[in-house]
Amino acid sequence: MKRAFVFPGQGAQYPGMGKELYDSNPKAKELYDQANEILGFSITDIMFKGEAEDLKQTKVTQPAIFLDSIIQYLCIEHETPDMTAGHSLGEFSALVAAKALSFEDGLKLVSARANAMQKACEANPSTMAAVLGMEDADVEKICAEIDEVVVAANYNCPGQLVISGSNKGIEIACEKMKEAGARRALPLPVGGAFHSPLMQPAQEELAAAINATEIKNPDFPVYQNVVGKAVTDAAEIKANLNAQLTGPVRWTQSVQAMLTDGATHFTECGPGKVLSGLVKKINRETETAKLQ
Repeated sequence: MKRAFVFPGQGAQYPGMGKELYDSNPKAKELYDQANEILGFSITDIMFKGEAEDLKQTKVTQPAIFLDSIIQYLCIEHETPDMTAGHSLGEFSALVAAKALSFEDGLKLVSARANAMQKACEANPSTMAAVLGMEDADVEKICAEIDEVVVAANYNCPGQLVISGSNKGIEIACEKMKEAGARRALPLPVGGAFHSPLMQPAQEELAAAINATEIKNPDFPVYQNVVGKAVTDAAEIKANLNAQLTGPVRWTQSVQAMLTDGATHFTECGPGKVLSGLVKKINRETETAKLQ
């Protein structure tokens, strides 16, 4: 039996997340208080007392989800994973869990990532859309035929692919997907075209921070988004992190690779249960659970 731990990305946040653990676990309180110092503002006030709208700011959302996820992992008793992965932002939590990154460096990188992405979104308005009920190859083909920036961004599970691009490109793509037989093709309420070439300015800014950060060989394999397979070499991890903002999230491929490598139990760490649902859609026989 092999255990895989998985960590969610942006969109999983909710008001009040983390407060119960903060109030009941001294180590969690210490880590959250440390996070406030590192960030230079009280993210715990926003997480514990803020409204949903307050948590939607990218500069808040990303570190908040990272903290809720990795502090659960560090403070709730569990068996040692055999492998780990994170969806987009969640990859930073996975790397801290595998001790490739320190908690402090992980938080600093997530904060730098969030700020870089927010700037890129403000400079170049763009969006994403979910396409349901189509084969990946058909979605990719339609994207390639559009004379705008539109790419496959999140391979979430079979029949569910998120596309990313310019506002006009996504509008055209949604119409073409519906014409081609998509069950649904709907724009998402996100701030920009994540995991697309439009994130190039953010990628360049984040790359400087990643390259200046110490990353070690992980204690166990991390299945990284852009390659969808196990990675255990620090240099390769760093290169894949650098490519992540403009490259696709190959979640389907990552989960399939973990299953091929023997994973039988998936434990989700962090807010929500989105990844547990996606894992079940990829393989119904797989056991999933929330860390609690």
